Amino acid sequence: MSLGIFLGACFLWNSYVFVAMGRDKRRAKLNRWRIPEARLLLMGAMLGGGGLYAGMKYFHHKTTRLKFTMGAPILILVNLILIGIVYYLGGSGVKLY
Repeated sequence: MSLGIFLGACFLWNSYVFVAMGRDKRRAKLNRWRIPEARLLLMGAMLGGGGLYAGMKYFHHKTTRLKFTMGAPILILVNLILIGIVYYLGGSGVKLY
């Protein structure tokens, strides 16, 4: 897989996580079924930290929860490290599949 395709997939996934945060915020206002916090954090851990953080800030959602205010920036850092590892291994001829 090329780096461009990988980064494009990361962008699409982060966009999805961003939308999920907005959807959860809307459902919270309507007092309807919500996305569990563990699932939102899992989506952030699966290379969606940027979308999680952006959704948190844009929609003002989960901003008082410590696991989100501390967790989202940590997940961004972990995501960047993982992307760096994929880039490093991908550039050295190691097959990633």
